Amino acid sequence: MKSSTARAIQCSAALAAAGLLLTACGSSGGSSGSGGSAQTATTASFKGRGPITYVAGKDTTGTVQTVIDRWNKAHPKEKVTFIQLPTDADSQRQQMIQNAETKSDAYTVLATDVVWTSEFAAHQWIEPLPASRFPLGKMLKPVVETGQYRGKLYAVPASSNGGLLFYRTDLLKKAGVTRPPTTWAQMTADCAKVQKLPEAKGMSCYAGQFQKYEGLTVNFAEAVNSAGGQIVDANGKPDVNTPQAKKGLDFLVKSFKDGTIPKEAITYQEEDGRQAFQSGKLIFLNNWPYVYSLAQKSAIKGKFAVAPLPGLDGPGASSLGGSNLALSSFAKNKATALDFMKFFTSEESSTYFLKNASLASPYTDLYDNASLDKQFPYLPDLKQSITKAVPRPRVVQYGDVTAAIQNEVYPALTGKKSSAQALKDLQSDLRKLTAQ
Repeated sequence: MKSSTARAIQCSAALAAAGLLLTACGSSGGSSGSGGSAQTATTASFKGRGPITYVAGKDTTGTVQTVIDRWNKAHPKEKVTFIQLPTDADSQRQQMIQNAETKSDAYTVLATDVVWTSEFAAHQWIEPLPASRFPLGKMLKPVVETGQYRGKLYAVPASSNGGLLFYRTDLLKKAGVTRPPTTWAQMTADCAKVQKLPEAKGMSCYAGQFQKYEGLTVNFAEAVNSAGGQIVDANGKPDVNTPQAKKGLDFLVKSFKDGTIPKEAITYQEEDGRQAFQSGKLIFLNNWPYVYSLAQKSAIKGKFAVAPLPGLDGPGASSLGGSNLALSSFAKNKATALDFMKFFTSEESSTYFLKNASLASPYTDLYDNASLDKQFPYLPDLKQSITKAVPRPRVVQYGDVTAAIQNEVYPALTGKKSSAQALKDLQSDLRKLTAQ
């Protein structure tokens, strides 16, 4: 008998026959309560009260347990246990899939990357949710859309994410640079000025996340989109072998080659980049907003600021990130889970995460709050980053697509393949995944 993993792969292959369209597909072993929709799913269909688990990547901010403790104090008979997975998204996704394929009830509420919704919903690993239970109308529309699949709500936004350019204000000012760069050329020129300062000896110019994992897909997509290219077109067809996409990849390749990006950044994930920036190794850093609160507690407090990502000819485009909460189809105590999801994604909890962890809120009002804007001056830039962000391909077979991107882009960054060949091969790979 073939394993459930093998059947899931076969399912993805069948879905690929429909191209990058979000076509439903049943899981290898069925699921419980996966029918219904955002309109028809009701609270009554979520039964059972008692202990549950909350499953997410490692909490590098130290704030999640505080919110869970608040819930547990108010609900002593419905306590939540926090299960922390590895920090990288690929490992988190794999462990959640393994749990679902065994129909285990060990995981209840899942903190999912915004690009997993289609895959998890199509395989019936997560439940459709009653939209009326959540204040979706108060949230940014692009953020809400990340939790939807085929007209149904499968995940509720807990936080959003837009890429930001962190930069050393003290060094730029001393070098005579009065404003952050809006283009890649301006950024490299600013670096050249800063690196002439004695205080900047040994500093590198710029870094993002370039290890062979989901962060590489994010940074590649941002470079392509910021140069006027795209990975897929409006109809979901591969469109990455273009002059515009090549300009984006060329920027990354040439930056590694000429030292604009330090060689060690090929191993960087989010935390590696944050630590390098905080320790004075980088002038500019592309990262998520969570870095802000942590950097404010470091040696560079008051010496940095944030701006929109630069692009080829003007401001760039971030990849749309964030974390949603989904409910495992195989979990117990789903009534408790639904209440906890509402609590964890409430505007009150979101405000706490913004103030204490710099997590981007899905709530529109928090970006227009004068007191918050004063405390977090980057909020207008963050709102712009999120509303103008370009989603990564929203596909059922996302695991295959992101793996293909990483497998072709990484050799280009390490000098083992030209940009032109990498994009040609990636176009071919994506066509095979979406062949009719």
